[in-house]
Amino acid sequence: MEPLKNCPRETLAAVRGVLTDIDDTVSTEGTLSAAAYGALETLKKAGLLVVPVTGRPAGWCDHIARFWPVDAVVGENGAFWMWHDHGQKRLRTRFIQSDSERAEGRARLERVRDDVLREVPGAGIASDQPYRVADLAVDFREDVPPLSPADIQRIVEIFERHGAHAKVSSIHVNGWFGDYDKLTTSRAMMLELFGIDLATERGNYVFAGDSPNDAPMFGWFPNAVGVANVADFADRLQHRPRWITVGRSGAGFVELAEALLAARR
Repeated sequence: MEPLKNCPRETLAAVRGVLTDIDDTVSTEGTLSAAAYGALETLKKAGLLVVPVTGRPAGWCDHIARFWPVDAVVGENGAFWMWHDHGQKRLRTRFIQSDSERAEGRARLERVRDDVLREVPGAGIASDQPYRVADLAVDFREDVPPLSPADIQRIVEIFERHGAHAKVSSIHVNGWFGDYDKLTTSRAMMLELFGIDLATERGNYVFAGDSPNDAPMFGWFPNAVGVANVADFADRLQHRPRWITVGRSGAGFVELAEALLAARR
């Protein structure tokens, strides 16, 4: 990971859009600062495509798609994308799985939930779980005292024992049944919604993130950017971002936005 300041100006100037994680990438310790929110708005006003790609639930994504300065949002680690259709003046959602597939997955996740709560003392179910449609989010440091790395790994192993996918964010372990993740859904969304084939155009788009569940995106985008706190997970990343900011969390995202905008002047 090299300092973002070393990224060539021409590389930054060629960027046409930003896909970004939210928790501890745009937000900072659970808070969205005015500066970080303003960075999203400034990027969009400058003509860049702006798409949050998050593990947060459908209920949150409804709000984000409607009220944030973004073009779309990918939620629950790739279970769907949402966007506000300005032509039809309504929110629209594209699910990756059918209604029946999601219902079956939720039933199976109830068994995972029971095992996690029984086998990992101190783990909690995320407070945003009631607003989820496809996954189970286990809290290990948002609203519960932080768990040890061994406990977090145990949660992952319980998901995998049931045949579920599991990804670790900065605050939750998210698990689901289905062959999708942040990357596969982002690629499908970009092609279907915007006509952009990331297989050939990924060099013109940047992904910003901070944690292990962002690793597929770090590996795909040649100029992926990690905010400084991504270094906390360096030994757990299957793929690392090409560039890293000086600032942590939201301050790092602002740093990225400023670098992108400066290169366009």
